[in-house]
Amino acid sequence: MELPDKLAAEIETFVKTGWFSSEAEVVRAALLEFVRRNGVDMLEGLMRDDIRWALSQKGQAA
Repeated sequence: MELPDKLAAEIETFVKTGWFSSEAEVVRAALLEFVRRNGVDMLEGLMRDDIRWALSQKGQAA
C-alpha cells in the first residue's frame, strides 16, 4: 500500500522506537481502532437504511 511520505515516516518511527514490531502491526492497530470507533455508527446507519426500506415496502403493499 502506498502512503504519503510523512505518514510512512511516522510509521517507521513507531517501529524504530519499539512501539510496534513492524509496519504491518501499526496498520493492523490503526484499522482495529478505526473499526472500534466507527463500527457502531456504521451498523446503526445500515439498520436505519433497512428500516427505511422496510417501511417504504409496507406503504407499497397497501
